[in-house]
Amino acid sequence: MIIGLDDELDAILAKGKEKAAEDIIRDVESTYGEVPYVFSFMKDNPDILITKVLYNNSILRSSTLDAKTIELISISVSAAMRCSHCLKLHIRLASDLGVPDDQIAAAVFLAGNIVNASVLATASRQLNEEREVCRICEISSKACDMGVSKV
Repeated sequence: MIIGLDDELDAILAKGKEKAAEDIIRDVESTYGEVPYVFSFMKDNPDILITKVLYNNSILRSSTLDAKTIELISISVSAAMRCSHCLKLHIRLASDLGVPDDQIAAAVFLAGNIVNASVLATASRQLNEEREVCRICEISSKACDMGVSKV
């Protein structure tokens, strides 16, 4: 259950940031069965950990997406970013929520498709832009008067 922002801030202020950070780590472990690396990395810096969690919770509070959809999106993004730790966590969480393996696989395949399209789009744009530039003066081939053949 995600509490409101005012209640969340009040609890942090009442505990103090060090105690609040310890409680956050304990709550994350209780919720997810582990402490994701990024939270472990932040645990010794309560200001950063607390603001990260406040930000995450604000996004979840404002979302109309259900937990299964959020996990499928998280799987796709984790796969696209090639973050194996995130991917394992979100696959496990999705499975625990009852998301079938075929939907998890579809999320991974969609991520692969988007990454593939991104690579092709970025590379083809760069190729086209390079064709438009004179190799000697590095300005537009159309504006170049150096007589260099237009690639």
